[in-house]
Amino acid sequence: MPVESTFNKDLFFIIFGIYMAGMVVLGWWVSRGQKTGDDFLLGGRKVPFLLVLGTTIATMVGTGSSMGAVGKAYVQGWAGALFAIGGALGLFFLARFFADVRKYNFMTLSEEMSFYYGGNRLIKGIVGVAIFFASVGWLGTHILGGSLYLNWVAGIDMTTAKVLVASGFTIYVIIGGYTAVVWTDTIQAVVLFFGFILMAFLCLNKIDVWGNPDVLFNPQYFTFLGSGQILGSITVVISIFISVATVPSFRQRIYSSKDKRTVQRSYYISALLYLLFAIIPVIVGITAYNLIPEIPKPDQAFPELVTKIMPVSIGIIVLIAGLSAVISSASSDAIAGTSILLRDIFILLTGKMPPKERAITYSRYGAMITSMCAVLFSMLSDNIFDYIKDMVGIVMSGMFVCAVFGKFWKRSTWQGGVAALITGSATALIVIFVPEWKAFFGGVTIPSVVVSSIFCVVVSLITPPNTITDEEALASLEKEREVFEA
Repeated sequence: MPVESTFNKDLFFIIFGIYMAGMVVLGWWVSRGQKTGDDFLLGGRKVPFLLVLGTTIATMVGTGSSMGAVGKAYVQGWAGALFAIGGALGLFFLARFFADVRKYNFMTLSEEMSFYYGGNRLIKGIVGVAIFFASVGWLGTHILGGSLYLNWVAGIDMTTAKVLVASGFTIYVIIGGYTAVVWTDTIQAVVLFFGFILMAFLCLNKIDVWGNPDVLFNPQYFTFLGSGQILGSITVVISIFISVATVPSFRQRIYSSKDKRTVQRSYYISALLYLLFAIIPVIVGITAYNLIPEIPKPDQAFPELVTKIMPVSIGIIVLIAGLSAVISSASSDAIAGTSILLRDIFILLTGKMPPKERAITYSRYGAMITSMCAVLFSMLSDNIFDYIKDMVGIVMSGMFVCAVFGKFWKRSTWQGGVAALITGSATALIVIFVPEWKAFFGGVTIPSVVVSSIFCVVVSLITPPNTITDEEALASLEKEREVFEA
């Protein structure tokens, strides 16, 4: 017999509306006194440890963890932990190898990538366009996740739900910029951790894990480690790892933090907390599988369990926690996309920086444009895990290869970097349109990374080596910035 929902939709909307209004007021309060574009887009480059930690962990526990990972666990048990493993590895990687770029005062990833290739402007332009689409694409996952919540819980059609979700986080991003984002993310991190831990504890009681601990360790929950599925599981981990290591919002935290040590401490602790969190989506997904085995779509497992099994009061808390995870992640990607739009795309199209006296106004327009683009992007899929894997392969794999070779292999050239960017995306698109290849690799990420790496090496070796020093490249970027600002 189907389990009927007794969830009070009206009460949920009232409480969630009050909660979101509180976030808007908080964003306005903490961001008063902003005067420059750096204040709006990077918090004045002085974000302290606790706020970097709060915004990082809130973004990590986002759409993929609250819905994608739970849906994965509903279908494949402990495979739901793969998301957290890949994400934690990505944070460790950034903290260990890229936190030092804080000293260069970069504004965007395109500036950083250009620096690795002698300040090359072509690299800067291509990466600027690519990372804007990366930000928009990643933001689209959060809009998709939030709209799925509203669709399943309240029956709102998907298009309307996507517009509502995008409008929600865009409001306080427009009002308060990056300072509002890090403060609201930190508050939401507390809410979402409380909600998810409460959810996990109630789930353990529902399936009586205390009297029957084997319920979490049935052999069917480990089939993803079998010979026929192991490559697909590795693809999931690599996809999430690359997304964290490359997605602009995590780079922006490096550029905006007080110093290198602040970034490293925040990222290491966030990674450890995220690894501990990995078990929660698994518990929720397995519980949903045992109690509501007829759910038509895996991504519905989380809201279905909350609305049909949990008491109303607990269900509202948990759903607000889930939406907090979505919105906190979305706001971070929205402000990152806005930075790219203002600092990279605007210059590329107009040949100049936004005027200083109107930098904040332009940034607010940029936030609106970024969110609207993300809504359109989110129309491409209704499955979070597949969306993430394909989007990472198309947009980020080549960029990851370009960044790693540029930073660690001095023989790499700008031509090799461009080759990595182009072939990474092209390979992903080819694999997507050959279902047999995509099924074999479990996605597009692995072939995309391999092919782009090969082209980066080969093209670099057959083109003249870079003769520009790091000091000269940095001076070139700083001079270009001064000219645009003048």
